[in-house]
Amino acid sequence: MGAQKTARDEEFRAFVGSAWTRLFRTAYLLAGDRHGAEDLVQQALERAYVAWGRVRAADDPPAYVRRILINEHARRFRRRPAEHLVHDVPERAAPAGVDPDDRAVLLAALDGLPPRQRQAVVLRYWEDLTETQTAAAMGCSVGTVKSQAARGLAKLRAASSHNGLTSIGGGR
Repeated sequence: MGAQKTARDEEFRAFVGSAWTRLFRTAYLLAGDRHGAEDLVQQALERAYVAWGRVRAADDPPAYVRRILINEHARRFRRRPAEHLVHDVPERAAPAGVDPDDRAVLLAALDGLPPRQRQAVVLRYWEDLTETQTAAAMGCSVGTVKSQAARGLAKLRAASSHNGLTSIGGGR
């Protein structure tokens, strides 16, 4: 039993090593700050470790853990609306083509979105998931993803025009 647990732990450590950066970037965009993102990833990985047998057997383990991350974000927001503050911006937090000076403004606008719109925008446009993959990660229909992403992008565009950003979100 000890050898099996050790092998399982090593397998999980390898998974965490390969998935951490992407999970952290997603969590940062959802949580709005470095500390909240670290907590969110840690909670998601704790849940993934407990369910590692199911996670490992899934068709796409990173997608499975991303879903855990999204669910944990939703749980956290339902428990208590968090005050989001944009502190230091991690590398590659904004999509290609966004001026680094505009990152704080963009993240502040993203921070103002309701949780479901924020999830849809982050998963579709930062994680570059398809509508179907985003729906699976969010646990909703493709139509919901389309409407939430469209509303979120409209709010980001409105915020960007007030703050002098040149472009937000092309069509998909």
